[in-house]
Amino acid sequence: MTAPNYWKQATRELAVRDPVMKKIISSSHGLTLRSRGDAFNTLARSIVGQQISVKAAQSVWDKLAATVPAIRPEIIHHHDADVLRKCGLSGSKVKYLQDLARHFIEEIFNEQLWDSMSDDELIDELTQVRGIGRWTAEMFLIFYMTRPNVLPVDDIGLQRAMSLHYNRGRPLSDLRIRSISKRWLPWRSVATWYMWRSLDPIPVEY
Repeated sequence: MTAPNYWKQATRELAVRDPVMKKIISSSHGLTLRSRGDAFNTLARSIVGQQISVKAAQSVWDKLAATVPAIRPEIIHHHDADVLRKCGLSGSKVKYLQDLARHFIEEIFNEQLWDSMSDDELIDELTQVRGIGRWTAEMFLIFYMTRPNVLPVDDIGLQRAMSLHYNRGRPLSDLRIRSISKRWLPWRSVATWYMWRSLDPIPVEY
């Protein structure tokens, strides 16, 4: 897994603009966002992680990895749904994963065009899949595409961290989150990653 080539520049600029970022970055011991380099796995992990804690998602993923021969589209698509549910997946998530696998098997995605697509264009394509909403697509943009300027406003971890660091623990509106994030441009993915780190020093990796 490799770090994005813009990371050092982004951290320097964020540290200059935002004292909160400077403190978090300095305490992160050189950790960086890293892509696993596997589109299907990244989207599958994001689906597994929907609406549950990072710890719970990792537990489900570990059980899934121990149950199936390999987490690949052709295996997930044809695997027995009841067996997948016993890994801790809801019935809906099993359907989402198998539909996602079908998209890869049937080459429905325009993967060769992803690099040339804007963030919003790619989000529009991904959200055509059952079970992939904007948050899941944004996780894909951050963790697989390593796009530098994604702000997942609906992410609970980001909301919690920003309320702690910028509003004394009180909730922030989406409008206020977006307003604060203007100082992070064009590195909002990087800032989001450091917000997550401020809550949990172990990096999340989809």
